[in-house]
Amino acid sequence: MIREIIRLKQKGLSNSAICNATGKSRPTIVKYVKAIGNCGFTHEELLSRTDLELHHLFLDEDAPEAKEMNKIFIALNKFYDYAIGELGKTGVTRKLLWQEYKEKHPDGLQYSQFCHHLSKRLKSTEGYMPVAHKMGDKAFVDFTGKKFKTVDPVTGEIKEKEGFVVTLSGSQYTYVEACESQKIPDFLRAIENAFHYFGGVPECVVIDNLKSGVKKACKYEPEINEQLVQLALHYNTVIMPTRPRKPKDKSLAEGAVKIAYQRIFARLRNETYYNTQQLNLGIKQCLIKYNQACFQKVPFSREDLFLNHEKKVLKSLPAKRFELKEYKEATVQKNCHISLTQDKCYYSVPYQYVGKKVKVAFTPDDVEIYYQHQRIAFHKRSRSPYKYVTEKEHMRSSHLHVRQIDPDQLLRRAAGIGPDVLQYLKGVMNANSYIEQGYKSCQGILGFVGKVGRERLNNACKRAIEYGVYNYPTIKNILNRGLDKDISEQDSSLQIPFHENIRGKNYYH
Repeated sequence: MIREIIRLKQKGLSNSAICNATGKSRPTIVKYVKAIGNCGFTHEELLSRTDLELHHLFLDEDAPEAKEMNKIFIALNKFYDYAIGELGKTGVTRKLLWQEYKEKHPDGLQYSQFCHHLSKRLKSTEGYMPVAHKMGDKAFVDFTGKKFKTVDPVTGEIKEKEGFVVTLSGSQYTYVEACESQKIPDFLRAIENAFHYFGGVPECVVIDNLKSGVKKACKYEPEINEQLVQLALHYNTVIMPTRPRKPKDKSLAEGAVKIAYQRIFARLRNETYYNTQQLNLGIKQCLIKYNQACFQKVPFSREDLFLNHEKKVLKSLPAKRFELKEYKEATVQKNCHISLTQDKCYYSVPYQYVGKKVKVAFTPDDVEIYYQHQRIAFHKRSRSPYKYVTEKEHMRSSHLHVRQIDPDQLLRRAAGIGPDVLQYLKGVMNANSYIEQGYKSCQGILGFVGKVGRERLNNACKRAIEYGVYNYPTIKNILNRGLDKDISEQDSSLQIPFHENIRGKNYYH
Protein backbone atom coordinates (compact mmCIF):
# COMPACT_ATOMS: atom_id res chain seq x y z
CA MET A 1 0.00 0.00 0.00
CA ILE A 2 2.79 2.43 0.95
CA ARG A 3 4.68 1.73 -2.27
CA GLU A 4 1.51 2.43 -4.27
CA ILE A 5 0.92 5.74 -2.43
CA ILE A 6 4.52 6.82 -3.17
CA ARG A 7 4.16 5.85 -6.84
CA LEU A 8 0.88 7.75 -7.27
CA LYS A 9 2.21 10.79 -5.39
CA GLN A 10 5.27 10.77 -7.65
CA LYS A 11 2.89 11.07 -10.62
CA GLY A 12 1.41 14.22 -9.09
CA LEU A 13 -2.00 12.81 -8.06
CA SER A 14 -3.94 14.63 -5.36
CA ASN A 15 -4.79 13.02 -2.04
CA SER A 16 -8.40 12.61 -3.15
CA ALA A 17 -7.33 10.84 -6.34
CA ILE A 18 -5.09 8.54 -4.32
CA CYS A 19 -8.02 7.78 -1.99
CA ASN A 20 -10.12 6.73 -4.99
CA ALA A 21 -7.30 4.70 -6.55
CA THR A 22 -6.28 2.78 -3.43
CA GLY A 23 -9.67 2.51 -1.72
CA LYS A 24 -8.18 3.90 1.51
CA SER A 25 -9.79 6.60 3.63
CA ARG A 26 -8.64 10.22 3.37
CA PRO A 27 -7.23 10.36 6.95
CA THR A 28 -5.11 7.29 6.16
CA ILE A 29 -3.77 8.79 2.92
CA VAL A 30 -3.07 12.19 4.54
CA LYS A 31 -1.23 10.47 7.37
CA TYR A 32 1.09 8.52 5.04
CA VAL A 33 1.60 11.39 2.57
CA LYS A 34 2.69 13.57 5.49
CA ALA A 35 5.05 10.84 6.74
CA ILE A 36 6.50 10.40 3.23
CA GLY A 37 7.12 14.14 2.95
CA ASN A 38 8.84 14.30 6.35
CA CYS A 39 11.02 11.19 6.03
CA GLY A 40 13.90 13.00 4.27
CA PHE A 41 14.02 10.72 1.21
CA THR A 42 12.97 11.39 -2.38
CA HIS A 43 10.26 9.33 -4.03
CA GLU A 44 12.87 7.54 -6.17
CA GLU A 45 14.93 6.61 -3.11
CA LEU A 46 11.87 5.28 -1.31
CA LEU A 47 10.74 3.18 -4.28
CA SER A 48 14.20 1.59 -4.44
CA ARG A 49 13.90 0.32 -0.86
CA THR A 50 12.63 -3.14 0.08
CA ASP A 51 9.19 -3.86 1.50
CA LEU A 52 10.75 -4.54 4.91
CA GLU A 53 12.52 -1.16 4.94
CA LEU A 54 9.29 0.65 3.98
CA HIS A 55 7.50 -1.32 6.69
CA HIS A 56 9.94 -0.11 9.35
CA LEU A 57 9.91 3.48 8.01
CA PHE A 58 6.19 4.09 7.92
CA LEU A 59 4.03 1.33 9.38
CA ASP A 60 3.08 1.79 13.00
CA GLU A 61 0.92 -1.22 13.69
CA ASP A 62 0.07 0.02 17.21
CA ALA A 63 -1.51 3.26 15.94
CA PRO A 64 -5.29 2.73 15.74
CA GLU A 65 -6.19 6.12 14.22
CA ALA A 66 -7.21 4.80 10.82
CA LYS A 67 -9.26 1.95 12.28
CA GLU A 68 -10.96 4.29 14.75
CA MET A 69 -11.80 6.82 12.01
CA ASN A 70 -13.27 4.01 9.93
CA LYS A 71 -15.49 2.96 12.85
CA ILE A 72 -16.62 6.57 13.38
CA PHE A 73 -17.73 6.99 9.78
CA ILE A 74 -19.54 3.66 9.70
CA ALA A 75 -21.49 4.65 12.81
CA LEU A 76 -22.11 8.13 11.37
CA ASN A 77 -23.59 6.78 8.13
CA LYS A 78 -25.91 4.48 10.03
CA PHE A 79 -27.13 7.46 12.05
CA TYR A 80 -27.62 9.55 8.87
CA ASP A 81 -30.06 6.91 7.59
CA TYR A 82 -32.20 7.83 10.58
CA ALA A 83 -31.44 11.58 10.60
CA ILE A 84 -32.46 12.26 6.97
CA GLY A 85 -35.93 10.91 7.67
CA GLU A 86 -36.24 13.01 10.84
CA LEU A 87 -35.19 16.37 9.33
CA GLY A 88 -38.53 16.93 7.65
CA LYS A 89 -40.47 16.65 10.89
CA THR A 90 -41.71 19.69 12.80
CA GLY A 91 -39.16 21.23 15.16
CA VAL A 92 -36.32 18.84 14.26
CA THR A 93 -33.06 20.73 13.66
CA ARG A 94 -29.53 19.69 12.86
CA LYS A 95 -28.47 20.76 16.34
CA LEU A 96 -31.01 18.45 17.93
CA LEU A 97 -29.94 15.54 15.71
CA TRP A 98 -26.28 16.16 16.58
CA GLN A 99 -27.11 16.11 20.30
CA GLU A 100 -28.87 12.75 19.84
CA TYR A 101 -25.86 11.51 17.89
CA LYS A 102 -23.42 12.55 20.65
CA GLU A 103 -25.53 10.79 23.28
CA LYS A 104 -25.11 7.52 21.39
CA HIS A 105 -21.51 8.17 20.29
CA PRO A 106 -19.68 10.43 22.79
CA ASP A 107 -16.41 10.08 20.82
CA GLY A 108 -18.06 10.99 17.52
CA LEU A 109 -17.67 14.06 15.31
CA GLN A 110 -18.22 17.60 16.55
CA TYR A 111 -21.10 19.75 15.35
CA SER A 112 -19.37 21.45 12.38
CA GLN A 113 -18.10 18.16 10.93
CA PHE A 114 -21.43 16.49 11.60
CA CYS A 115 -23.23 19.20 9.56
CA HIS A 116 -20.59 19.13 6.82
CA HIS A 117 -20.97 15.39 6.18
CA LEU A 118 -24.74 15.57 6.56
CA SER A 119 -24.87 18.22 3.79
CA LYS A 120 -22.78 16.00 1.52
CA ARG A 121 -25.10 13.09 2.27
CA LEU A 122 -28.18 15.17 1.45
CA LYS A 123 -26.67 16.28 -1.86
CA SER A 124 -25.94 12.69 -2.80
CA THR A 125 -29.61 11.78 -2.32
CA GLU A 126 -30.82 14.58 -4.59
CA GLY A 127 -29.29 13.20 -7.79
CA TYR A 128 -25.97 12.64 -9.47
CA MET A 129 -23.75 14.41 -11.94
CA PRO A 130 -22.99 12.67 -15.25
CA VAL A 131 -19.28 11.80 -15.29
CA ALA A 132 -17.10 12.79 -18.24
CA HIS A 133 -14.49 10.05 -18.57
CA LYS A 134 -11.01 10.70 -19.89
CA MET A 135 -9.41 8.64 -22.64
CA GLY A 136 -7.29 5.82 -21.25
CA ASP A 137 -8.31 6.58 -17.67
CA LYS A 138 -10.41 3.59 -16.60
CA ALA A 139 -11.53 0.12 -17.66
CA PHE A 140 -14.82 -1.06 -16.13
CA VAL A 141 -15.09 -4.79 -15.42
CA ASP A 142 -18.24 -6.86 -14.83
CA PHE A 143 -19.68 -10.35 -15.21
CA THR A 144 -22.97 -10.90 -17.00
CA GLY A 145 -25.91 -12.27 -15.07
CA LYS A 146 -26.88 -14.63 -17.90
CA LYS A 147 -24.55 -17.47 -18.88
CA PHE A 148 -23.13 -18.68 -22.15
CA LYS A 149 -23.65 -22.38 -22.90
CA THR A 150 -21.63 -25.20 -24.45
CA VAL A 151 -22.65 -28.80 -25.18
CA ASP A 152 -20.51 -31.83 -24.32
CA PRO A 153 -20.07 -33.68 -27.65
CA VAL A 154 -20.05 -37.11 -25.93
CA THR A 155 -22.72 -36.89 -23.23
CA GLY A 156 -24.79 -34.01 -24.59
CA GLU A 157 -24.58 -32.28 -21.20
CA ILE A 158 -25.12 -28.49 -21.29
CA LYS A 159 -22.43 -26.58 -19.41
CA GLU A 160 -22.73 -22.94 -18.41
CA LYS A 161 -19.86 -20.47 -18.92
CA GLU A 162 -19.43 -17.08 -17.27
CA GLY A 163 -19.70 -13.95 -19.43
CA PHE A 164 -16.89 -11.45 -18.77
CA VAL A 165 -17.15 -7.84 -20.02
CA VAL A 166 -14.59 -4.99 -19.98
CA THR A 167 -15.33 -1.47 -21.30
CA LEU A 168 -12.85 1.38 -21.69
CA SER A 169 -14.00 4.69 -20.22
CA GLY A 170 -13.23 7.09 -23.09
CA SER A 171 -14.29 5.23 -26.23
CA GLN A 172 -16.51 2.52 -24.65
CA TYR A 173 -14.50 0.02 -26.72
CA THR A 174 -15.56 -3.35 -25.30
CA TYR A 175 -14.09 -6.81 -24.77
CA VAL A 176 -16.26 -9.88 -24.09
CA GLU A 177 -15.08 -13.39 -23.20
CA ALA A 178 -16.57 -16.66 -21.99
CA CYS A 179 -14.64 -18.19 -19.08
CA GLU A 180 -15.05 -21.25 -16.91
CA SER A 181 -15.82 -19.52 -13.62
CA GLN A 182 -15.47 -16.35 -11.54
CA LYS A 183 -12.65 -17.90 -9.49
CA ILE A 184 -9.36 -16.03 -9.10
CA PRO A 185 -7.32 -17.78 -11.86
CA ASP A 186 -10.10 -17.36 -14.46
CA PHE A 187 -10.84 -13.78 -13.35
CA LEU A 188 -7.21 -12.65 -13.56
CA ARG A 189 -6.65 -14.39 -16.88
CA ALA A 190 -9.74 -12.70 -18.35
CA ILE A 191 -8.52 -9.24 -17.26
CA GLU A 192 -5.11 -9.99 -18.78
CA ASN A 193 -6.71 -11.16 -22.05
CA ALA A 194 -8.63 -7.86 -22.20
CA PHE A 195 -5.39 -5.85 -21.85
CA HIS A 196 -3.86 -7.77 -24.75
CA TYR A 197 -7.02 -7.36 -26.83
CA PHE A 198 -6.81 -3.59 -26.32
CA GLY A 199 -3.06 -3.60 -26.93
CA GLY A 200 -2.49 -1.46 -23.85
CA VAL A 201 -3.30 -0.87 -20.19
CA PRO A 202 -5.55 1.86 -18.68
CA GLU A 203 -4.61 3.90 -15.62
CA CYS A 204 -7.22 2.18 -13.44
CA VAL A 205 -9.39 -0.96 -13.45
CA VAL A 206 -12.78 -0.59 -11.75
CA ILE A 207 -14.13 -3.89 -10.46
CA ASP A 208 -17.23 -5.03 -8.65
CA ASN A 209 -17.04 -6.38 -5.09
CA LEU A 210 -16.88 -10.05 -6.13
CA LYS A 211 -14.88 -12.41 -3.92
CA SER A 212 -12.22 -13.03 -6.57
CA GLY A 213 -11.31 -9.34 -6.48
CA VAL A 214 -12.14 -8.09 -2.98
CA LYS A 215 -11.42 -10.12 0.15
CA LYS A 216 -13.39 -7.76 2.40
CA ALA A 217 -15.78 -5.15 1.02
CA CYS A 218 -15.88 -1.75 2.69
CA LYS A 219 -17.07 1.68 1.60
CA TYR A 220 -13.83 3.28 2.79
CA GLU A 221 -11.07 0.68 2.87
CA PRO A 222 -11.86 -2.45 0.84
CA GLU A 223 -9.31 -5.23 1.14
CA ILE A 224 -8.22 -6.23 -2.37
CA ASN A 225 -7.17 -9.78 -3.17
CA GLU A 226 -3.38 -10.07 -3.05
CA GLN A 227 -3.10 -11.86 -6.40
CA LEU A 228 -5.11 -9.10 -8.08
CA VAL A 229 -2.75 -6.52 -6.56
CA GLN A 230 0.20 -8.44 -8.03
CA LEU A 231 -1.48 -8.36 -11.46
CA ALA A 232 -1.95 -4.59 -11.16
CA LEU A 233 1.71 -4.08 -10.21
CA HIS A 234 2.84 -6.23 -13.15
CA TYR A 235 0.80 -4.14 -15.62
CA ASN A 236 1.48 -0.82 -13.81
CA THR A 237 -2.18 -0.05 -13.19
CA VAL A 238 -4.46 0.45 -10.17
CA ILE A 239 -7.41 -1.64 -8.94
CA MET A 240 -10.37 0.37 -7.63
CA PRO A 241 -13.41 -1.52 -6.26
CA THR A 242 -16.79 0.16 -6.49
CA ARG A 243 -18.82 0.97 -3.40
CA PRO A 244 -21.00 -1.95 -2.27
CA ARG A 245 -24.47 -1.90 -3.87
CA LYS A 246 -23.66 1.17 -6.00
CA PRO A 247 -24.12 0.09 -9.65
CA LYS A 248 -23.81 3.68 -10.89
CA ASP A 249 -20.12 3.57 -9.97
CA LYS A 250 -19.62 1.34 -13.02
CA SER A 251 -22.55 2.41 -15.16
CA LEU A 252 -20.53 1.95 -18.38
CA ALA A 253 -20.00 -1.73 -17.57
CA GLU A 254 -23.69 -2.15 -16.69
CA GLY A 255 -24.64 -0.58 -20.02
CA ALA A 256 -22.13 -2.75 -21.90
CA VAL A 257 -23.63 -5.88 -20.34
CA LYS A 258 -27.11 -4.90 -21.55
CA ILE A 259 -25.84 -4.26 -25.09
CA ALA A 260 -23.90 -7.55 -24.99
CA TYR A 261 -27.19 -9.35 -24.34
CA GLN A 262 -28.66 -7.76 -27.49
CA ARG A 263 -25.70 -7.98 -29.87
CA ILE A 264 -23.83 -11.11 -28.72
CA PHE A 265 -26.07 -13.37 -26.61
CA ALA A 266 -29.04 -12.89 -28.97
CA ARG A 267 -26.96 -13.58 -32.11
CA LEU A 268 -25.49 -16.79 -30.62
CA ARG A 269 -28.73 -18.14 -29.16
CA ASN A 270 -29.26 -20.68 -31.99
CA GLU A 271 -25.59 -21.68 -32.35
CA THR A 272 -24.10 -24.82 -30.78
CA TYR A 273 -20.55 -24.82 -29.41
CA TYR A 274 -18.75 -27.84 -28.00
CA ASN A 275 -16.03 -26.12 -25.96
CA THR A 276 -15.03 -22.73 -24.60
CA GLN A 277 -12.50 -22.08 -27.39
CA GLN A 278 -15.15 -22.45 -30.10
CA LEU A 279 -17.54 -20.26 -28.12
CA ASN A 280 -14.96 -17.47 -27.78
CA LEU A 281 -14.32 -17.53 -31.52
CA GLY A 282 -18.04 -16.98 -32.09
CA ILE A 283 -18.08 -14.19 -29.49
CA LYS A 284 -15.11 -12.49 -31.16
CA GLN A 285 -16.89 -12.36 -34.53
CA CYS A 286 -19.94 -10.72 -32.91
CA LEU A 287 -17.66 -8.43 -30.89
CA ILE A 288 -16.12 -6.97 -34.07
CA LYS A 289 -19.57 -5.93 -35.31
CA TYR A 290 -20.46 -4.68 -31.81
CA ASN A 291 -17.48 -2.28 -31.70
CA GLN A 292 -17.83 -1.21 -35.34
CA ALA A 293 -21.51 -0.26 -35.01
CA CYS A 294 -22.04 3.53 -34.92
CA PHE A 295 -23.47 5.24 -31.87
CA GLN A 296 -26.99 6.58 -32.19
CA LYS A 297 -27.18 10.08 -33.73
CA VAL A 298 -23.42 10.28 -34.39
CA PRO A 299 -21.47 9.03 -37.45
CA PHE A 300 -18.67 7.22 -35.59
CA SER A 301 -18.26 3.99 -33.61
CA ARG A 302 -16.49 2.70 -30.53
CA GLU A 303 -13.72 1.38 -32.74
CA ASP A 304 -13.23 4.78 -34.38
CA LEU A 305 -12.87 6.51 -31.02
CA PHE A 306 -10.55 3.78 -29.74
CA LEU A 307 -8.18 3.73 -32.73
CA ASN A 308 -8.08 7.51 -33.21
CA HIS A 309 -7.93 8.67 -29.61
CA GLU A 310 -7.81 6.13 -26.78
CA LYS A 311 -5.32 3.50 -27.92
CA LYS A 312 -2.46 6.01 -28.17
CA VAL A 313 -2.83 7.05 -24.51
CA LEU A 314 -2.97 3.53 -23.06
CA LYS A 315 0.14 2.32 -21.25
CA SER A 316 2.29 -0.18 -23.12
CA LEU A 317 2.09 -3.88 -22.27
CA PRO A 318 4.99 -5.48 -20.37
CA ALA A 319 7.29 -7.88 -22.24
CA LYS A 320 6.01 -10.96 -20.38
CA ARG A 321 2.55 -12.07 -19.34
CA PHE A 322 1.66 -12.18 -15.67
CA GLU A 323 2.41 -15.39 -13.80
CA LEU A 324 -0.29 -16.21 -11.30
CA LYS A 325 1.15 -16.71 -7.82
CA GLU A 326 -0.53 -18.76 -5.14
CA TYR A 327 0.19 -18.17 -1.47
CA LYS A 328 0.20 -20.29 1.67
CA GLU A 329 1.54 -20.13 5.22
CA ALA A 330 3.98 -22.82 6.37
CA THR A 331 6.17 -23.64 9.36
CA VAL A 332 9.82 -24.54 8.81
CA GLN A 333 10.32 -28.12 10.00
CA LYS A 334 13.27 -29.34 12.08
CA ASN A 335 14.83 -30.81 8.93
CA CYS A 336 15.05 -27.25 7.51
CA HIS A 337 12.29 -27.80 4.93
CA ILE A 338 8.73 -26.61 4.37
CA SER A 339 6.05 -28.82 2.87
CA LEU A 340 4.19 -27.76 -0.30
CA THR A 341 1.11 -29.96 -0.04
CA GLN A 342 -0.06 -29.16 -3.58
CA ASP A 343 2.83 -31.27 -4.99
CA LYS A 344 3.69 -33.29 -1.86
CA CYS A 345 7.22 -31.87 -2.15
CA TYR A 346 9.64 -30.38 0.35
CA TYR A 347 11.76 -27.26 -0.16
CA SER A 348 14.76 -26.21 1.93
CA VAL A 349 14.96 -23.05 4.04
CA PRO A 350 18.08 -21.72 5.85
CA TYR A 351 18.40 -23.55 9.19
CA GLN A 352 18.22 -20.25 11.12
CA TYR A 353 14.44 -20.18 10.42
CA VAL A 354 13.57 -23.60 11.90
CA GLY A 355 10.25 -23.30 13.74
CA LYS A 356 9.38 -19.95 12.12
CA LYS A 357 6.16 -19.29 10.21
CA VAL A 358 6.96 -18.27 6.63
CA LYS A 359 4.97 -17.23 3.56
CA VAL A 360 5.28 -19.39 0.45
CA ALA A 361 4.55 -17.87 -2.98
CA PHE A 362 4.56 -20.35 -5.86
CA THR A 363 3.92 -20.26 -9.61
CA PRO A 364 3.80 -23.20 -12.04
CA ASP A 365 7.61 -22.89 -12.34
CA ASP A 366 9.03 -21.35 -9.15
CA VAL A 367 8.71 -21.47 -5.36
CA GLU A 368 9.65 -18.43 -3.25
CA ILE A 369 9.77 -18.40 0.56
CA TYR A 370 9.47 -15.14 2.55
CA TYR A 371 9.97 -14.25 6.20
CA GLN A 372 8.90 -10.78 7.37
CA HIS A 373 8.80 -9.34 3.82
CA GLN A 374 12.26 -10.73 2.92
CA ARG A 375 12.82 -13.57 0.47
CA ILE A 376 14.93 -16.22 2.21
CA ALA A 377 14.77 -19.06 -0.35
CA PHE A 378 14.05 -19.62 -4.04
CA HIS A 379 13.62 -22.97 -5.82
CA LYS A 380 12.47 -24.31 -9.16
CA ARG A 381 9.19 -26.10 -8.58
CA SER A 382 9.27 -29.89 -8.65
CA ARG A 383 6.37 -32.12 -9.64
CA SER A 384 7.84 -35.36 -8.22
CA PRO A 385 5.93 -36.41 -5.09
CA TYR A 386 7.88 -36.78 -1.83
CA LYS A 387 10.98 -35.22 -3.34
CA TYR A 388 13.28 -33.01 -1.25
CA VAL A 389 14.53 -29.95 -3.14
CA THR A 390 17.53 -28.82 -1.12
CA GLU A 391 20.22 -26.15 -1.25
CA LYS A 392 23.33 -27.36 0.63
CA GLU A 393 23.91 -23.86 2.02
CA HIS A 394 20.57 -24.07 3.86
CA MET A 395 21.57 -27.13 5.91
CA ARG A 396 23.58 -27.42 9.11
CA SER A 397 26.97 -29.07 8.58
CA SER A 398 25.79 -32.06 10.64
CA HIS A 399 22.93 -32.66 8.16
CA LEU A 400 24.90 -32.51 4.93
CA HIS A 401 26.07 -36.14 4.92
CA VAL A 402 22.43 -37.30 4.81
CA ARG A 403 21.63 -34.96 1.92
CA GLN A 404 24.55 -36.30 -0.12
CA ILE A 405 22.95 -39.76 -0.37
CA ASP A 406 22.10 -40.59 -4.00
CA PRO A 407 19.19 -43.08 -4.24
CA ASP A 408 20.17 -44.08 -7.78
CA GLN A 409 23.62 -45.03 -6.54
CA LEU A 410 22.06 -47.19 -3.81
CA LEU A 411 19.98 -49.04 -6.39
CA ARG A 412 23.01 -49.56 -8.66
CA ARG A 413 24.92 -51.13 -5.76
CA ALA A 414 21.92 -53.36 -4.99
CA ALA A 415 21.68 -54.51 -8.62
CA GLY A 416 25.36 -55.52 -8.50
CA ILE A 417 24.66 -57.79 -5.51
CA GLY A 418 21.54 -59.51 -6.81
CA PRO A 419 18.02 -59.01 -8.23
CA ASP A 420 16.33 -59.78 -4.90
CA VAL A 421 18.42 -57.14 -3.12
CA LEU A 422 17.43 -54.59 -5.79
CA GLN A 423 13.74 -55.46 -5.47
CA TYR A 424 13.91 -55.33 -1.67
CA LEU A 425 15.59 -51.91 -1.55
CA LYS A 426 12.92 -50.47 -3.85
CA GLY A 427 10.32 -51.79 -1.42
CA VAL A 428 12.14 -50.20 1.53
CA MET A 429 12.19 -46.79 -0.20
CA ASN A 430 8.47 -46.98 -1.02
CA ALA A 431 7.53 -48.19 2.48
CA ASN A 432 9.02 -45.17 4.28
CA SER A 433 6.89 -42.02 4.33
CA TYR A 434 10.01 -40.11 5.43
CA ILE A 435 12.34 -40.70 2.51
CA GLU A 436 15.58 -39.98 4.39
CA GLN A 437 14.90 -42.87 6.80
CA GLY A 438 14.43 -45.14 3.79
CA TYR A 439 17.86 -44.16 2.47
CA LYS A 440 19.47 -44.87 5.84
CA SER A 441 17.79 -48.31 6.02
CA CYS A 442 19.07 -49.12 2.52
CA GLN A 443 22.60 -48.15 3.53
CA GLY A 444 22.40 -50.47 6.54
CA ILE A 445 21.15 -53.40 4.44
CA LEU A 446 23.90 -52.94 1.84
CA GLY A 447 26.43 -52.87 4.69
CA PHE A 448 25.74 -56.58 5.37
CA VAL A 449 27.43 -57.60 2.11
CA GLY A 450 30.85 -57.08 3.67
CA LYS A 451 29.91 -59.34 6.63
CA VAL A 452 27.96 -62.23 5.05
CA GLY A 453 28.67 -61.99 1.31
CA ARG A 454 26.46 -61.39 -1.71
CA GLU A 455 24.75 -64.80 -1.84
CA ARG A 456 23.53 -64.78 1.77
CA LEU A 457 22.32 -61.17 1.50
CA ASN A 458 20.44 -61.93 -1.72
CA ASN A 459 18.81 -65.02 -0.11
CA ALA A 460 17.89 -62.97 2.99
CA CYS A 461 16.19 -60.36 0.83
CA LYS A 462 14.37 -63.11 -1.07
CA ARG A 463 13.06 -64.56 2.21
CA ALA A 464 12.04 -61.06 3.46
CA ILE A 465 10.12 -60.41 0.23
CA GLU A 466 8.09 -63.58 0.96
CA TYR A 467 7.26 -62.14 4.41
CA GLY A 468 6.21 -58.84 2.79
CA VAL A 469 8.11 -56.80 5.41
CA TYR A 470 10.52 -54.09 4.20
CA ASN A 471 12.95 -52.77 6.82
CA TYR A 472 16.48 -53.14 8.17
CA PRO A 473 15.63 -55.18 11.33
CA THR A 474 13.99 -57.94 9.25
CA ILE A 475 17.16 -58.55 7.18
CA LYS A 476 19.30 -58.43 10.33
CA ASN A 477 17.07 -61.02 12.06
CA ILE A 478 17.10 -63.39 9.05
CA LEU A 479 20.89 -63.28 8.82
CA ASN A 480 21.45 -63.66 12.60
CA ARG A 481 19.16 -66.73 12.77
CA GLY A 482 20.51 -68.25 9.57
CA LEU A 483 17.11 -68.35 7.88
CA ASP A 484 18.75 -67.44 4.58
CA LYS A 485 20.87 -70.66 4.40
CA ASP A 486 19.83 -73.53 2.12
CA ILE A 487 16.90 -71.51 0.87
CA SER A 488 16.96 -73.39 -2.43
CA GLU A 489 16.59 -76.75 -0.62
CA GLN A 490 13.77 -75.38 1.49
CA ASP A 491 12.02 -74.23 -1.65
CA SER A 492 12.38 -77.67 -3.29
CA SER A 493 11.00 -79.39 -0.17
CA LEU A 494 7.86 -77.40 -0.56
CA GLN A 495 7.13 -78.88 -4.01
CA ILE A 496 3.95 -81.04 -4.22
CA PRO A 497 4.72 -84.73 -5.13
CA PHE A 498 3.16 -86.40 -8.20
CA HIS A 499 -0.19 -88.16 -7.70
CA GLU A 500 -2.74 -89.38 -10.24
CA ASN A 501 -5.53 -87.38 -8.56
CA ILE A 502 -3.58 -84.14 -8.93
CA ARG A 503 -4.21 -82.52 -12.30
CA GLY A 504 -0.98 -80.50 -12.45
CA LYS A 505 -0.23 -77.18 -14.14
CA ASN A 506 -0.63 -78.53 -17.72
CA TYR A 507 -4.34 -79.09 -17.08
CA TYR A 508 -4.93 -75.32 -17.10
CA HIS A 509 -3.13 -74.57 -20.39
